[in-house]
Amino acid sequence: MIRNLWPRLVLILMIAALAIWVSASDTLKLPNPFNGTTLFERDVTPRLGLDLQGGLQVLLEADLPEDAEISAEDMEVARSIVENRTNALGVSENLLQVAGERRIVGEFPGVQDAEAVLATIQQTGLLEFVDTGSTPLEKGTIIKTDLAEGSETVTAGVTEGEIIYHTVMTGREVQTVGVSQDQLGSYQIDFTLKPDGSTVFGDHTAANVGKYLTIVLDKEVISSPRIDSAIYGGQGMISGQFTPEEANAFAVQLRYGSLPIPLKIVETRIIGPTLGEDSLNKSLIAGLVGMTIVMLFMGIYYRLPGLVANVSILFYALVAFALFKYIPVTLTLAGIAGFLLSTGSALDANILIFERIKEELRNGKTILQAIDLGWIRARPSILDSNFATLITSGILWWFGSTFGATIVKGFSLTLALGVAISLFTAIFVTRTLLALVIKYFQPKNLEKWFGI
Repeated sequence: MIRNLWPRLVLILMIAALAIWVSASDTLKLPNPFNGTTLFERDVTPRLGLDLQGGLQVLLEADLPEDAEISAEDMEVARSIVENRTNALGVSENLLQVAGERRIVGEFPGVQDAEAVLATIQQTGLLEFVDTGSTPLEKGTIIKTDLAEGSETVTAGVTEGEIIYHTVMTGREVQTVGVSQDQLGSYQIDFTLKPDGSTVFGDHTAANVGKYLTIVLDKEVISSPRIDSAIYGGQGMISGQFTPEEANAFAVQLRYGSLPIPLKIVETRIIGPTLGEDSLNKSLIAGLVGMTIVMLFMGIYYRLPGLVANVSILFYALVAFALFKYIPVTLTLAGIAGFLLSTGSALDANILIFERIKEELRNGKTILQAIDLGWIRARPSILDSNFATLITSGILWWFGSTFGATIVKGFSLTLALGVAISLFTAIFVTRTLLALVIKYFQPKNLEKWFGI
Protein backbone atom coordinates (compact mmCIF):
# COMPACT_ATOMS: atom_id res chain seq x y z
CA MET A 1 0.00 0.00 0.00
CA ILE A 2 1.10 3.57 -0.55
CA ARG A 3 3.15 4.85 2.38
CA ASN A 4 3.55 8.54 1.46
CA LEU A 5 -0.16 9.07 0.89
CA TRP A 6 -0.52 12.62 2.23
CA PRO A 7 2.46 14.15 0.35
CA ARG A 8 1.04 12.68 -2.86
CA LEU A 9 -2.37 14.14 -2.08
CA VAL A 10 -0.85 17.58 -1.39
CA LEU A 11 0.95 17.45 -4.74
CA ILE A 12 -2.30 16.55 -6.54
CA LEU A 13 -4.15 19.41 -4.86
CA MET A 14 -1.38 21.88 -5.76
CA ILE A 15 -1.46 20.81 -9.40
CA ALA A 16 -5.26 21.06 -9.43
CA ALA A 17 -5.16 24.56 -7.91
CA LEU A 18 -2.59 25.71 -10.46
CA ALA A 19 -4.64 24.22 -13.31
CA ILE A 20 -7.80 25.98 -12.07
CA TRP A 21 -5.89 29.29 -11.94
CA VAL A 22 -4.66 28.91 -15.52
CA SER A 23 -7.99 27.61 -16.84
CA ALA A 24 -10.03 30.41 -15.26
CA SER A 25 -7.70 33.27 -16.32
CA ASP A 26 -6.83 34.99 -19.56
CA THR A 27 -3.70 36.59 -18.12
CA LEU A 28 -1.47 35.18 -15.40
CA LYS A 29 0.10 37.81 -13.12
CA LEU A 30 2.35 37.22 -10.14
CA PRO A 31 2.89 40.48 -8.21
CA ASN A 32 6.02 41.28 -6.24
CA PRO A 33 4.89 41.79 -2.61
CA PHE A 34 7.90 43.97 -1.81
CA ASN A 35 7.78 46.76 -4.41
CA GLY A 36 4.46 46.34 -6.22
CA THR A 37 6.01 45.28 -9.54
CA THR A 38 5.05 42.16 -11.50
CA LEU A 39 7.33 39.17 -11.14
CA PHE A 40 5.65 37.15 -13.87
CA GLU A 41 3.03 37.84 -16.51
CA ARG A 42 1.77 35.64 -19.34
CA ASP A 43 -1.15 35.75 -21.73
CA VAL A 44 -3.08 32.45 -21.56
CA THR A 45 -6.06 33.34 -23.71
CA PRO A 46 -7.27 30.20 -25.54
CA ARG A 47 -6.01 30.08 -29.11
CA LEU A 48 -8.46 28.80 -31.69
CA GLY A 49 -7.44 27.56 -35.08
CA LEU A 50 -8.69 28.52 -38.51
CA ASP A 51 -11.57 26.05 -38.53
CA LEU A 52 -12.89 27.22 -35.15
CA GLN A 53 -12.82 31.02 -35.51
CA GLY A 54 -12.66 31.51 -39.27
CA GLY A 55 -9.92 33.22 -41.25
CA LEU A 56 -7.73 32.76 -44.30
CA GLN A 57 -5.74 29.79 -45.59
CA VAL A 58 -3.23 30.33 -48.41
CA LEU A 59 -1.15 27.91 -50.45
CA LEU A 60 1.96 29.58 -51.88
CA GLU A 61 4.33 28.21 -54.47
CA ALA A 62 7.71 29.35 -55.78
CA ASP A 63 7.07 31.36 -58.95
CA LEU A 64 9.97 29.79 -60.83
CA PRO A 65 10.23 27.23 -63.66
CA GLU A 66 9.60 23.62 -62.65
CA ASP A 67 13.21 22.66 -63.39
CA ALA A 68 14.62 25.53 -61.30
CA GLU A 69 16.59 24.35 -58.28
CA ILE A 70 15.25 25.77 -55.02
CA SER A 71 17.19 25.22 -51.80
CA ALA A 72 15.53 24.30 -48.55
CA GLU A 73 17.29 27.28 -46.96
CA ASP A 74 15.68 29.73 -49.42
CA MET A 75 12.25 28.25 -48.72
CA GLU A 76 12.75 28.58 -44.97
CA VAL A 77 13.96 32.19 -45.33
CA ALA A 78 10.91 33.00 -47.48
CA ARG A 79 8.62 31.39 -44.89
CA SER A 80 10.21 33.41 -42.09
CA ILE A 81 9.93 36.71 -44.00
CA VAL A 82 6.26 36.13 -44.86
CA GLU A 83 5.56 35.25 -41.23
CA ASN A 84 7.26 38.44 -40.00
CA ARG A 85 5.41 40.58 -42.53
CA THR A 86 1.99 39.25 -41.58
CA ASN A 87 2.82 39.56 -37.88
CA ALA A 88 3.68 43.21 -38.45
CA LEU A 89 0.29 43.73 -40.10
CA GLY A 90 -1.35 42.71 -36.85
CA VAL A 91 -2.30 39.18 -37.92
CA SER A 92 -1.91 37.20 -34.71
CA GLU A 93 -1.54 33.45 -34.24
CA ASN A 94 -0.63 32.93 -37.89
CA LEU A 95 0.97 29.66 -38.90
CA LEU A 96 3.28 29.24 -41.88
CA GLN A 97 5.22 26.12 -42.76
CA VAL A 98 7.10 24.77 -45.73
CA ALA A 99 5.29 21.97 -47.54
CA GLY A 100 7.48 19.86 -49.78
CA GLU A 101 10.23 21.44 -51.88
CA ARG A 102 8.54 24.53 -53.30
CA ARG A 103 5.32 25.27 -51.40
CA ILE A 104 4.37 27.15 -48.23
CA VAL A 105 1.08 26.75 -46.39
CA GLY A 106 -0.16 29.78 -44.46
CA GLU A 107 -3.06 29.93 -42.00
CA PHE A 108 -4.32 33.22 -40.57
CA PRO A 109 -7.09 32.68 -37.99
CA GLY A 110 -9.40 35.62 -37.36
CA VAL A 111 -7.94 37.79 -40.14
CA GLN A 112 -10.13 40.78 -41.02
CA ASP A 113 -8.48 42.19 -44.16
CA ALA A 114 -7.64 39.21 -46.37
CA GLU A 115 -6.70 41.40 -49.35
CA ALA A 116 -3.99 43.22 -47.37
CA VAL A 117 -2.50 39.93 -46.21
CA LEU A 118 -2.45 38.51 -49.75
CA ALA A 119 -0.88 41.67 -51.17
CA THR A 120 1.83 41.69 -48.52
CA ILE A 121 2.63 38.02 -49.05
CA GLN A 122 3.11 38.22 -52.79
CA GLN A 123 5.40 41.23 -52.98
CA THR A 124 9.07 40.33 -53.17
CA GLY A 125 9.87 43.63 -51.44
CA LEU A 126 12.90 44.63 -53.56
CA LEU A 127 13.60 48.29 -52.78
CA GLU A 128 15.83 50.32 -55.13
CA PHE A 129 17.08 53.91 -55.00
CA VAL A 130 17.27 54.72 -58.71
CA ASP A 131 19.02 57.62 -60.46
CA THR A 132 16.53 59.02 -63.01
CA GLY A 133 18.59 62.13 -63.71
CA SER A 134 16.48 65.21 -64.49
CA THR A 135 13.33 63.14 -65.11
CA PRO A 136 10.73 62.74 -62.34
CA LEU A 137 8.59 59.62 -62.69
CA GLU A 138 4.94 59.25 -61.74
CA LYS A 139 3.89 56.96 -58.92
CA GLY A 140 2.95 53.52 -60.24
CA THR A 141 5.23 53.66 -63.30
CA ILE A 142 6.95 50.35 -64.09
CA ILE A 143 10.61 50.81 -65.01
CA LYS A 144 13.70 48.76 -65.80
CA THR A 145 16.92 49.08 -63.86
CA ASP A 146 20.42 47.70 -64.22
CA LEU A 147 19.91 45.53 -61.14
CA ALA A 148 19.91 41.88 -62.08
CA GLU A 149 16.53 40.18 -61.53
CA GLY A 150 16.40 38.30 -58.23
CA SER A 151 19.56 40.00 -56.96
CA GLU A 152 20.30 42.86 -54.57
CA THR A 153 23.81 43.46 -55.86
CA VAL A 154 24.18 46.59 -57.98
CA THR A 155 25.93 45.87 -61.29
CA ALA A 156 25.89 48.77 -63.73
CA GLY A 157 25.20 48.01 -67.35
CA VAL A 158 22.83 49.21 -70.09
CA THR A 159 21.18 46.97 -72.67
CA GLU A 160 21.58 48.32 -76.16
CA GLY A 161 18.46 50.05 -77.49
CA GLU A 162 16.78 50.67 -74.10
CA ILE A 163 16.80 53.24 -71.51
CA ILE A 164 17.58 51.47 -68.30
CA TYR A 165 17.95 53.45 -65.09
CA HIS A 166 20.90 52.96 -62.76
CA THR A 167 20.29 51.61 -59.24
CA VAL A 168 22.35 53.57 -56.72
CA MET A 169 21.69 51.19 -53.84
CA THR A 170 19.10 48.70 -52.62
CA GLY A 171 17.00 48.13 -49.52
CA ARG A 172 19.74 45.88 -48.18
CA GLU A 173 21.39 49.04 -46.87
CA VAL A 174 18.30 50.06 -44.88
CA GLN A 175 18.70 49.47 -41.15
CA THR A 176 15.44 50.70 -39.60
CA VAL A 177 12.07 51.71 -41.03
CA GLY A 178 9.12 53.54 -39.46
CA VAL A 179 5.91 55.36 -40.37
CA SER A 180 5.25 58.95 -39.32
CA GLN A 181 3.16 61.98 -40.27
CA ASP A 182 4.38 65.39 -41.39
CA GLN A 183 2.96 68.73 -40.22
CA LEU A 184 0.13 68.50 -42.75
CA GLY A 185 -0.87 65.03 -41.57
CA SER A 186 0.46 63.19 -44.63
CA TYR A 187 2.02 59.77 -44.04
CA GLN A 188 5.67 59.18 -44.83
CA ILE A 189 8.31 56.47 -44.44
CA ASP A 190 11.31 57.32 -42.25
CA PHE A 191 14.44 55.20 -42.60
CA THR A 192 18.02 55.02 -41.41
CA LEU A 193 20.86 53.46 -43.35
CA LYS A 194 23.73 51.20 -42.46
CA PRO A 195 27.23 52.79 -42.48
CA ASP A 196 28.10 51.70 -46.03
CA GLY A 197 24.70 52.76 -47.33
CA SER A 198 24.98 56.09 -45.57
CA THR A 199 28.27 56.81 -47.38
CA VAL A 200 26.87 55.86 -50.79
CA PHE A 201 23.70 57.87 -50.18
CA GLY A 202 25.62 60.94 -49.04
CA ASP A 203 28.08 60.86 -51.95
CA HIS A 204 25.35 60.42 -54.55
CA THR A 205 23.10 63.21 -53.23
CA ALA A 206 26.09 65.55 -52.98
CA ALA A 207 27.00 64.92 -56.63
CA ASN A 208 23.44 65.12 -57.97
CA VAL A 209 21.81 68.16 -56.38
CA GLY A 210 18.81 69.26 -58.45
CA LYS A 211 18.29 65.81 -59.97
CA TYR A 212 15.82 63.07 -59.02
CA LEU A 213 16.41 59.98 -56.88
CA THR A 214 13.42 57.73 -57.50
CA ILE A 215 12.26 55.17 -54.94
CA VAL A 216 11.23 51.90 -56.59
CA LEU A 217 9.63 48.82 -55.01
CA ASP A 218 9.51 45.69 -57.14
CA LYS A 219 10.23 47.82 -60.25
CA GLU A 220 7.23 50.07 -59.50
CA VAL A 221 7.79 53.74 -58.71
CA ILE A 222 6.73 54.72 -55.19
CA SER A 223 7.92 58.32 -55.25
CA SER A 224 10.36 60.46 -57.21
CA PRO A 225 11.74 63.24 -54.98
CA ARG A 226 14.24 65.85 -56.12
CA ILE A 227 17.58 66.10 -54.36
CA ASP A 228 17.69 69.61 -52.89
CA SER A 229 20.94 69.17 -50.97
CA ALA A 230 23.46 66.58 -49.92
CA ILE A 231 22.04 64.18 -47.33
CA TYR A 232 24.56 62.83 -44.86
CA GLY A 233 24.00 61.07 -41.56
CA GLY A 234 22.21 58.03 -42.97
CA GLN A 235 18.67 59.29 -42.37
CA GLY A 236 16.01 59.85 -44.99
CA MET A 237 12.30 60.06 -45.67
CA ILE A 238 10.06 58.72 -48.44
CA SER A 239 6.84 60.57 -49.21
CA GLY A 240 4.30 59.63 -51.81
CA GLN A 241 0.77 60.54 -50.78
CA PHE A 242 0.37 57.28 -48.87
CA THR A 243 -2.79 56.17 -47.16
CA PRO A 244 -2.21 54.80 -43.62
CA GLU A 245 -2.61 51.23 -44.91
CA GLU A 246 -0.20 51.79 -47.82
CA ALA A 247 2.42 53.39 -45.58
CA ASN A 248 2.26 50.54 -43.07
CA ALA A 249 2.40 47.85 -45.77
CA PHE A 250 5.33 49.59 -47.47
CA ALA A 251 7.22 49.85 -44.18
CA VAL A 252 6.62 46.16 -43.51
CA GLN A 253 8.06 45.25 -46.91
CA LEU A 254 11.20 47.26 -46.24
CA ARG A 255 11.60 46.20 -42.62
CA TYR A 256 11.68 42.49 -43.37
CA GLY A 257 13.59 42.58 -46.60
CA SER A 258 12.98 40.93 -49.93
CA LEU A 259 12.03 37.35 -50.54
CA PRO A 260 14.87 35.14 -51.82
CA ILE A 261 12.40 33.63 -54.31
CA PRO A 262 9.19 35.05 -55.79
CA LEU A 263 5.97 33.47 -54.56
CA LYS A 264 2.62 33.05 -56.24
CA ILE A 265 -0.72 32.23 -54.67
CA VAL A 266 -1.95 28.84 -55.84
CA GLU A 267 -5.04 28.54 -53.67
CA THR A 268 -6.92 30.54 -51.06
CA ARG A 269 -9.70 29.47 -48.74
CA ILE A 270 -11.70 31.83 -46.53
CA ILE A 271 -13.70 30.45 -43.62
CA GLY A 272 -16.35 32.73 -42.15
CA PRO A 273 -16.48 33.31 -38.39
CA THR A 274 -20.06 32.00 -38.25
CA LEU A 275 -19.03 28.62 -39.62
CA GLY A 276 -16.09 28.48 -37.22
CA GLU A 277 -18.27 29.33 -34.22
CA ASP A 278 -20.78 26.66 -35.22
CA SER A 279 -17.99 24.06 -35.46
CA LEU A 280 -16.70 25.04 -32.03
CA ASN A 281 -20.13 24.80 -30.41
CA LYS A 282 -20.81 21.40 -31.92
CA SER A 283 -17.39 20.14 -30.83
CA LEU A 284 -17.98 21.26 -27.25
CA ILE A 285 -21.41 19.64 -27.16
CA ALA A 286 -20.05 16.39 -28.58
CA GLY A 287 -17.21 16.36 -26.05
CA LEU A 288 -19.58 17.06 -23.15
CA VAL A 289 -22.01 14.34 -24.20
CA GLY A 290 -19.23 11.81 -24.69
CA MET A 291 -17.64 12.62 -21.34
CA THR A 292 -20.99 12.30 -19.55
CA ILE A 293 -21.72 8.89 -21.08
CA VAL A 294 -18.25 7.59 -20.23
CA MET A 295 -18.47 8.79 -16.63
CA LEU A 296 -21.87 7.16 -16.21
CA PHE A 297 -20.50 3.88 -17.56
CA MET A 298 -17.51 3.99 -15.21
CA GLY A 299 -19.68 4.72 -12.18
CA ILE A 300 -22.29 2.06 -12.97
CA TYR A 301 -19.98 -0.74 -14.04
CA TYR A 302 -16.96 -0.28 -11.76
CA ARG A 303 -18.82 1.20 -8.76
CA LEU A 304 -16.43 2.70 -6.19
CA PRO A 305 -13.26 2.57 -8.36
CA GLY A 306 -15.30 4.00 -11.22
CA LEU A 307 -16.34 7.01 -9.15
CA VAL A 308 -12.70 7.57 -8.19
CA ALA A 309 -11.73 7.30 -11.88
CA ASN A 310 -14.34 9.92 -12.75
CA VAL A 311 -12.66 12.37 -10.35
CA SER A 312 -9.33 11.55 -11.99
CA ILE A 313 -10.78 12.12 -15.45
CA LEU A 314 -12.03 15.55 -14.42
CA PHE A 315 -8.55 16.27 -13.02
CA TYR A 316 -7.07 15.10 -16.33
CA ALA A 317 -9.35 17.36 -18.39
CA LEU A 318 -8.58 20.35 -16.16
CA VAL A 319 -4.81 19.88 -16.35
CA ALA A 320 -4.88 19.25 -20.11
CA PHE A 321 -6.89 22.41 -20.82
CA ALA A 322 -4.60 24.49 -18.59
CA LEU A 323 -1.54 23.09 -20.38
CA PHE A 324 -3.05 23.81 -23.81
CA LYS A 325 -3.61 27.42 -22.74
CA TYR A 326 -0.18 27.88 -21.18
CA ILE A 327 2.04 26.42 -23.96
CA PRO A 328 -0.06 27.62 -25.94
CA VAL A 329 -1.60 25.05 -28.29
CA THR A 330 -3.73 26.33 -31.16
CA LEU A 331 -6.89 24.28 -30.91
CA THR A 332 -8.50 22.99 -34.10
CA LEU A 333 -11.22 20.43 -34.77
CA ALA A 334 -8.53 17.83 -35.35
CA GLY A 335 -6.78 18.90 -32.15
CA ILE A 336 -9.97 18.49 -30.15
CA ALA A 337 -10.39 15.03 -31.68
CA GLY A 338 -6.87 14.14 -30.54
CA PHE A 339 -7.66 15.34 -27.04
CA LEU A 340 -10.87 13.30 -26.86
CA LEU A 341 -9.02 10.24 -28.14
CA SER A 342 -6.41 10.65 -25.41
CA THR A 343 -9.27 10.69 -22.89
CA GLY A 344 -9.99 7.16 -24.05
CA SER A 345 -6.39 6.27 -23.24
CA ALA A 346 -6.88 7.55 -19.68
CA LEU A 347 -9.98 5.43 -19.30
CA ASP A 348 -8.29 2.42 -20.86
CA ALA A 349 -5.54 2.53 -18.24
CA ASN A 350 -8.06 2.72 -15.42
CA ILE A 351 -10.07 -0.16 -16.87
CA LEU A 352 -6.98 -2.39 -17.05
CA ILE A 353 -6.16 -1.62 -13.43
CA PHE A 354 -9.70 -2.15 -12.15
CA GLU A 355 -10.10 -5.46 -13.98
CA ARG A 356 -6.85 -6.67 -12.46
CA ILE A 357 -8.08 -5.64 -9.00
CA LYS A 358 -11.32 -7.53 -9.52
CA GLU A 359 -9.39 -10.67 -10.54
CA GLU A 360 -7.26 -10.51 -7.43
CA LEU A 361 -10.33 -10.04 -5.24
CA ARG A 362 -11.97 -13.08 -6.87
CA ASN A 363 -8.82 -15.06 -6.07
CA GLY A 364 -9.25 -14.33 -2.38
CA LYS A 365 -6.80 -11.48 -1.91
CA THR A 366 -7.52 -8.73 0.60
CA ILE A 367 -8.55 -5.33 -0.71
CA LEU A 368 -5.11 -3.83 -0.05
CA GLN A 369 -3.29 -6.76 -1.68
CA ALA A 370 -5.64 -6.65 -4.66
CA ILE A 371 -5.02 -2.94 -5.23
CA ASP A 372 -1.23 -3.30 -5.03
CA LEU A 373 -1.13 -6.36 -7.32
CA GLY A 374 -3.62 -4.79 -9.71
CA TRP A 375 -1.36 -1.77 -10.28
CA ILE A 376 1.82 -3.82 -10.51
CA ARG A 377 0.44 -6.28 -13.07
CA ALA A 378 -1.42 -3.71 -15.18
CA ARG A 379 1.48 -1.25 -15.39
CA PRO A 380 3.47 -2.97 -18.22
CA SER A 381 0.41 -3.11 -20.49
CA ILE A 382 -0.43 0.53 -19.75
CA LEU A 383 3.11 1.74 -20.46
CA ASP A 384 3.44 -0.30 -23.66
CA SER A 385 0.15 0.90 -25.15
CA ASN A 386 0.74 4.55 -24.27
CA PHE A 387 4.33 4.60 -25.50
CA ALA A 388 3.14 3.08 -28.77
CA THR A 389 0.63 5.94 -29.06
CA LEU A 390 3.38 8.49 -28.34
CA ILE A 391 5.57 6.99 -31.08
CA THR A 392 2.64 7.18 -33.50
CA SER A 393 2.08 10.82 -32.50
CA GLY A 394 5.73 11.56 -33.24
CA ILE A 395 5.43 10.03 -36.71
CA LEU A 396 2.27 12.03 -37.41
CA TRP A 397 3.98 15.25 -36.24
CA TRP A 398 6.91 14.59 -38.59
CA PHE A 399 4.53 13.90 -41.46
CA GLY A 400 2.56 17.09 -40.79
CA SER A 401 5.74 19.19 -40.55
CA THR A 402 7.22 17.74 -43.74
CA PHE A 403 4.16 18.06 -45.94
CA GLY A 404 2.48 21.10 -44.42
CA ALA A 405 -0.47 19.14 -43.03
CA THR A 406 -1.40 21.38 -40.11
CA ILE A 407 -4.46 19.30 -39.30
CA VAL A 408 -2.28 16.25 -38.74
CA LYS A 409 0.13 18.25 -36.58
CA GLY A 410 -2.66 19.58 -34.37
CA PHE A 411 -4.09 16.10 -33.92
CA SER A 412 -0.71 14.55 -33.05
CA LEU A 413 0.23 17.31 -30.59
CA THR A 414 -2.94 17.22 -28.52
CA LEU A 415 -2.95 13.42 -28.62
CA ALA A 416 0.63 13.21 -27.34
CA LEU A 417 0.07 15.76 -24.57
CA GLY A 418 -3.17 14.07 -23.57
CA VAL A 419 -1.54 10.64 -23.41
CA ALA A 420 1.31 11.96 -21.25
CA ILE A 421 -1.15 13.56 -18.81
CA SER A 422 -3.35 10.44 -18.81
CA LEU A 423 -0.37 8.31 -17.79
CA PHE A 424 0.25 10.54 -14.79
CA THR A 425 -3.44 10.60 -13.95
CA ALA A 426 -3.98 6.83 -14.10
CA ILE A 427 -0.79 5.72 -12.35
CA PHE A 428 -0.42 8.52 -9.80
CA VAL A 429 -3.74 10.31 -9.23
CA THR A 430 -6.22 7.43 -9.45
CA ARG A 431 -4.07 5.19 -7.28
CA THR A 432 -3.64 7.87 -4.61
CA LEU A 433 -7.34 8.74 -4.49
CA LEU A 434 -8.42 5.09 -4.40
CA ALA A 435 -5.98 4.35 -1.59
CA LEU A 436 -7.31 7.36 0.33
CA VAL A 437 -10.91 6.20 -0.09
CA ILE A 438 -10.10 2.62 0.94
CA LYS A 439 -8.18 3.82 4.00
CA TYR A 440 -10.95 5.98 5.40
CA PHE A 441 -14.10 4.46 3.89
CA GLN A 442 -13.09 0.79 4.45
CA PRO A 443 -15.84 -0.88 2.36
CA LYS A 444 -16.99 -4.27 3.70
CA ASN A 445 -19.27 -5.52 0.93
CA LEU A 446 -16.73 -5.86 -1.88
CA GLU A 447 -19.26 -7.42 -4.29
CA LYS A 448 -21.38 -4.30 -4.00
CA TRP A 449 -18.61 -1.67 -4.09
CA PHE A 450 -16.33 -3.34 -6.69
CA GLY A 451 -18.86 -5.17 -8.83
CA ILE A 452 -17.31 -8.62 -8.51
